[in-house]
Amino acid sequence: MKPYLFNAALLFIASQSLASELVYSPVNPSFGGNPINGTYLLGNAQSQNKHTSGTTSSSQRSSLDRFNDSLQSRLLSQLLADIGEGGQNSGMLSTDDFIVQIEQGSGGLNIISTDKNTGESTSITVDGLIAD
Repeated sequence: MKPYLFNAALLFIASQSLASELVYSPVNPSFGGNPINGTYLLGNAQSQNKHTSGTTSSSQRSSLDRFNDSLQSRLLSQLLADIGEGGQNSGMLSTDDFIVQIEQGSGGLNIISTDKNTGESTSITVDGLIAD
């Protein structure tokens, strides 16, 4: 009987054990790892957010302001296109906010933009645009 028990114990120890690997899943939802905790984490993040949005109704531009800016841009574009096509070689555009003067220089074009409110001006020289 003793050899029988010994053989049974030996077979039991040597047999293949059936087990799975250990998997850790955190219990604390703030630790993350589980997509179900997404709303909890988002709620915590939003409650800690101190940033306020800078867009208010007073900072939004009216459609008239947007139209005026678009019109000014179109006029400047047309003025520069006329000069580039060999039409007139100088010109001036005056709006409520600025004055743009375009003059033919020595072998190039001088563009002077002046802010009416501050008097500040910017000069741009483009060489090789006008054929001599």
